[in-house]
Amino acid sequence: MLKIDQYAYTNKLSGIHPIEKIMMAGLTMLICLIFASPLVSLLVLFIMTAATVMLAEVPGRFFGKMMMVPLLFLVVGVITVAVTITRDSVSLLWGVKIGSCMMGVTLDGLYKAGELFLRSLGAVSCLYFLSLTTPMSEILSVLGKLKLPPLLIELMSITYRYIFVLLETADQIYIAQASRWGYATWKTAYSSLGQLLSNLFSKSFYNSKMLYMTLSSRCYTGQLQVLDSTYVLSVKNLCLIGAVDLILVVVGLLC
Repeated sequence: MLKIDQYAYTNKLSGIHPIEKIMMAGLTMLICLIFASPLVSLLVLFIMTAATVMLAEVPGRFFGKMMMVPLLFLVVGVITVAVTITRDSVSLLWGVKIGSCMMGVTLDGLYKAGELFLRSLGAVSCLYFLSLTTPMSEILSVLGKLKLPPLLIELMSITYRYIFVLLETADQIYIAQASRWGYATWKTAYSSLGQLLSNLFSKSFYNSKMLYMTLSSRCYTGQLQVLDSTYVLSVKNLCLIGAVDLILVVVGLLC
């Protein structure tokens, strides 16, 4: 089991109705994306981090490592926003001359890049809050109650399951290679990595085929039937979610 799944089942908010957590993450992320305000983005990031680490009691170090994952993509994205090419060098704070043009950064470009960076981090923190506090089965159950097409829900469920098949297959191949000194030197490591990647999808396809045969032998008809847990909506929690989102909207309108 992945750490994300482990925390999703064992966190302190696991007993709360999944609709409440989906509303909290979804509405807050929507507000973060709508309002182009760095203050709103910072508030969303702070609220979601506090809810995940302090209320759900997910280890802060693990949450921090997860937040580091999208940083590389965000940095590349904001650099393309911050850097501009122009013939007017007066507006540039810093730049280099390339032919007849100047490439550099402007104050407006830096502001937009920082705004995009914070907004993206805020939205990611909302998704991490949902994934670390709500199991996938409960999310799919809520989507089913919202009358989403059963085929779409089944595709999401099976795709999610195949992620584990892919990771498990890669882990088995890696262990078999490492036990034979496949990663003892850089040369053998590159060779072993190439063999792992070339064999991974063929073995994963075989394992997924066996999984489908297993489901078919248990009367699988295209829809997985699972028992839903019983939850009770909390008026207190709904009011708290509404109050938090209302404050964020007010801050977004004033800023």
